Amino acid sequence: METVSIVLFLLLAVVVSGAASRMLPVALPTPLVQILLGSAIGLSTSYRVELDPELFLLLFLPPLLFLDGWRIPKDELLKDVSTVAELALGLVLITVLGMGFFIHWMIPAMPLAVAFALAAVVSPTDPIAVSAIAARVPIPRRMMHILEGESLLNDASGLVCLRFAIAAALTGSFSASAAAFDFLWVAGAGIVVGVVVTLAATRAKAWVSRRFGEEAASQILVSLLIPFGAYLIAEHLHASGILAAVAAGVTMTFAEISRQAMASTRMRRNSVWDTIQFALNGIIFVLLGEQLPAILSGAAETVRVTGHHGVAWLGIYIMAIVAGLGTLRFTWVWVSLKLTLLRRRAGASEAVPLHSPGWRLVAAMSFAGVRGAITLAGVLTLPLTMNDGTPFPARDLAIFLAAGVIIVSLVIASIALPLLLQGLTMPAEPSLQAEDDAARVAAAKAAIRAIERAQHDLAEERDDADFYAAAGSRVMDLYRDRIESRSQGAKVAAEARLQDKLERDLRLVGVRAERDTLVRLARERKIGSATLQKINRELDLMEARYRG
Repeated sequence: METVSIVLFLLLAVVVSGAASRMLPVALPTPLVQILLGSAIGLSTSYRVELDPELFLLLFLPPLLFLDGWRIPKDELLKDVSTVAELALGLVLITVLGMGFFIHWMIPAMPLAVAFALAAVVSPTDPIAVSAIAARVPIPRRMMHILEGESLLNDASGLVCLRFAIAAALTGSFSASAAAFDFLWVAGAGIVVGVVVTLAATRAKAWVSRRFGEEAASQILVSLLIPFGAYLIAEHLHASGILAAVAAGVTMTFAEISRQAMASTRMRRNSVWDTIQFALNGIIFVLLGEQLPAILSGAAETVRVTGHHGVAWLGIYIMAIVAGLGTLRFTWVWVSLKLTLLRRRAGASEAVPLHSPGWRLVAAMSFAGVRGAITLAGVLTLPLTMNDGTPFPARDLAIFLAAGVIIVSLVIASIALPLLLQGLTMPAEPSLQAEDDAARVAAAKAAIRAIERAQHDLAEERDDADFYAAAGSRVMDLYRDRIESRSQGAKVAAEARLQDKLERDLRLVGVRAERDTLVRLARERKIGSATLQKINRELDLMEARYRG
């Protein structure tokens, strides 16, 4: 019963945090609000969450990483794949090595392997926290794609480094050659498992749907089980469950292209996954807040591990780690953007002027390296004991420092990012409007051909052919208007798009009026609840279409 109550408290805090972050006069990011609410729960109730590291890892990371891999725009990612790879792989490796030695030098009482583990968990960034911080100042689309791609890959690379660091701490030994071989197996097998599990599940699901019909609830449940299945199978094979979950999500995008579900299933599935993402990310930050009172109450004992007695030393360590992470990231971002410009100049057909990256762009990319849910999830997976049963060295200290890095990076970014993003522009991107118009024209032509065939088949079965011809003509006229408007010159196409927007706005006005009338009729008992729900669902679909 106590476990159920704890879960309900956590979910309630997540719900309240979303409303509170919008209601507060000061622009506080939602993760900070969730940490504050979690702290309030930890201080005001007798409930305490005892976190099992392995269970925590299993429950939170596979679905979140799977969803990131599934939803990240692949084409946009490929445009800046070199920059993303440099940030997600090179920066993580430099961060683990550089910060690992730095933390061990700063806190000699923390074993080197544990210092590397702490450096590994603070290396991944969290784009969701960045989005929450910059909600009132839009992030340039291209920058957000780079941050999303970096986060997707550095989550995996950082957690794989964490795995090796924990193994070194538990065994007391580390071999570079053995680690390289293990890394190839851990990474390669994990990716293969993720791809195979996703393809097998989607093919089986599609076969059942073709033979026996589609059930939306089952389809959604399968998508929820895939990341857990990929993770557990990979871990059973001593491969990376994290990379398996990421690979499963990326594969899901391509598997869905050839095995599409029904429109209603996709809409319901998106809603379910949006809720799961919001709940899991929120619970992680609320859990951080809930753990804070206990972490702070043990600060006096934690600081003794470092050889000091003043609690202020913990704050100094946190600020030093944040400063080290910021310096490494700023330097690496500047070098990465410089290399990107050099490569583009070398690949250009004629000489182009080479300008150094603007300081605001470099600074914004650097401050956007906020630590969040993955960092907390990773540090909480540190083992409680060593192989011989003794306590894991400096575990509480590592958790304290990681929690401090998360909070300080959130606070600094919430102040600096809106200032840096105000009026910031990224390099110009080619317009996708021509591609959009061509796709709409091709789809409209295919629709006209299909309607003509269906109209002809129906007319052969009945005598009233004119009736079917008139109905088909009305539908095909809509597609012909689209083809004509999208096939004209740029000015005509722009006017057509403006007209489409005006029509959508007017249709939304009509939908709202319909809904208000339905509510009034239901209140006056002129229609029943079943009729109200049925028509409301239709209006919801229409509104989603017009707003999309």
